[in-house]
Amino acid sequence: MKRPVPTTWARRHSDFPAPVGHDGTSPLFDGPAVVDWLVATGRGNTDARQLRAELALHTLSGWCRRVPARILLNALTSLICLRQQLEAPVSGSAGWSGLVERAKGLDPDDTFLLRELRAVPDADRIGPALATLADELTEAAYAPAEAFDWVLDSRRRLGSDAHVADECAPAVARTLARLALTTELAEEAVIAVPYARSGDLLSMLHAENSSDDEHIYVAADPDPALVRLVRRRMLVRGVYEFHLDVVEGVEPDTEEWGDPHALVCALPYEAAETRTALSVLEHIQNLADLLSADRTAVILGPADALVHALPALGEADRLRSWFLAEGLLKAVIGLPAGVYPHRPAYRTAIWVLSRTPKVDRHGLVLMSDLTAEPITTSALDTIVEETHVFHAAGWRADRRHEPRHAVLVPVLHLQPGTALTPQHRSNANRYTQKVEERPARISELELAVEQLREQDRVDRSNPIRTHAVLRPENQLVRRTTVAHLLKGRRLRRLPGHRIAAEHMTTDGHYPVLTSAEVTGVAPVGGRRIDRSVLLTIYQHAEFTEPGDIVVTANPSFGAYVDEEGLSVVAYPARVFRARQDRDPERPVRPRVLAALLRAAAAEHGRASGAVRAACPIEDLLIPDLEPVEAEHYDALLAEISRRTALLRQQTAALDDLARLTAGGLTDGTLTLNAP
Repeated sequence: MKRPVPTTWARRHSDFPAPVGHDGTSPLFDGPAVVDWLVATGRGNTDARQLRAELALHTLSGWCRRVPARILLNALTSLICLRQQLEAPVSGSAGWSGLVERAKGLDPDDTFLLRELRAVPDADRIGPALATLADELTEAAYAPAEAFDWVLDSRRRLGSDAHVADECAPAVARTLARLALTTELAEEAVIAVPYARSGDLLSMLHAENSSDDEHIYVAADPDPALVRLVRRRMLVRGVYEFHLDVVEGVEPDTEEWGDPHALVCALPYEAAETRTALSVLEHIQNLADLLSADRTAVILGPADALVHALPALGEADRLRSWFLAEGLLKAVIGLPAGVYPHRPAYRTAIWVLSRTPKVDRHGLVLMSDLTAEPITTSALDTIVEETHVFHAAGWRADRRHEPRHAVLVPVLHLQPGTALTPQHRSNANRYTQKVEERPARISELELAVEQLREQDRVDRSNPIRTHAVLRPENQLVRRTTVAHLLKGRRLRRLPGHRIAAEHMTTDGHYPVLTSAEVTGVAPVGGRRIDRSVLLTIYQHAEFTEPGDIVVTANPSFGAYVDEEGLSVVAYPARVFRARQDRDPERPVRPRVLAALLRAAAAEHGRASGAVRAACPIEDLLIPDLEPVEAEHYDALLAEISRRTALLRQQTAALDDLARLTAGGLTDGTLTLNAP
């Protein structure tokens, strides 16, 4: 769930399990009983096995208060691996000492799990509990490998920084694995992974191999504990010693297995204060020495060495130019910040290297720049596909499959020290229909601006007059509140609906009015919902009617009059609907009520740190204007609204005109003739 709701469920549902204790003022509930209730009622928002896995991981997070997270994760992954190797549950009557003896028989040289089991503190008490958790996770998963991944996916919330600090985002790890083209490798091909860390890259590479051909995985890492973790992680995937070699160190053991057919490496993080571009490039050069002809390496490293501009003709620049001159560097992909979740400001890039004979070098580099885009699966998949096409064409241009997002750049066009980023769009992306229609679109905007200016001239000939004067002292104002209007049934209150964020898009059928639209932070119409989603998931939702007043008090007060209706109001916003039939002589005018509420709420702002406003919307004191005065004020507000909309249209048209012209001049698709 998005927030803690057991106490709410306990109030609403009499069959919800009762608290079994208290931690201070917080009630404590029995976990298995809550999971059983969620499964029975269907309120878990996921399947039963995922709920039971979450319960086991929640229990594990409780153990982390007394035992270091690293010890717990190592022990639990060892127990899952032991269960997979024994093909039997690890919890039972044999006791912890008996389980350790069975592990010793399976790992007599203590290479992957025995040491982790012996390191469990207070083993007679904690050990059996961890064994039970291992069995519960494995039974909830489809396979031991999935249970193993569940535990590692919980590294961040368990606070085990040592397991995650140097791991890139899963989408990026998958991209590195796909760029290595391991699906095209034959059986017994060698795949090398220096700096394996906790094995995310290795597991992705193994998952990419959907064929029956078994590959050989050789890896290395300087941390001995991570080396043992990687061994366990690959063992539960069915990769045994004849196809796996993980050693302690910087580089894998290639003397025994031969040069790798594919090499994938995420260079270890080094602080900018001590990192130099030259040292990074020398490290990549050492890795490239492991490549034979027509074999590929994929390297993830710091952007300041791989793609940023370097001092011209300096040592680092000459070494980077060597990769280009030798035809080793085939593709460069600049990535945005956030590739390493634990190091959000660390900028990275990807190099794709391949050693090709001199006669097959075509002097081209595929450059992509994702630095200004979010890390999404679709964007990364597009870059991977274009790199695969470039490789399939023999690392040369293919007019049948010209890239749209990347750019093929001749090496000879790159000046010394220049950044390895595309400076223009690809031809396929440059001459799209949207780009070719720019001049016509600009002409339309110019015409629209002139029409709006003409309308503005007409309005200036009819100036707005409020005829506002000081009210005589003997002419008192009758006041009322929204609560009084609701009680007198001159207003009707309708609730907002809880609309999930993933169901709100930019191209749906009906507009969604959230607090952002009501307070004016976001433009109306920017969020919409699809008709099929609304009618299937939110059958209870009601549309607004023309003239409905949408109000909100969170995060600040806002009131918006929906002139057209047919909108969906999202909680915490709600609706006040005027009922003109209750008092025809003094009707509630929506524009007037919204304006008066905004003015009244301005005097009751929320204090700093307060959860709610000082005065609820229903209690705001507003004037109950006389019919003639209310009618005049309503007409004035309508005219102000019309002219405000006209000014917004002018501003939007001018902004579009400036944006389109600047965009065309920037990417080189437009030019301006002399007047």
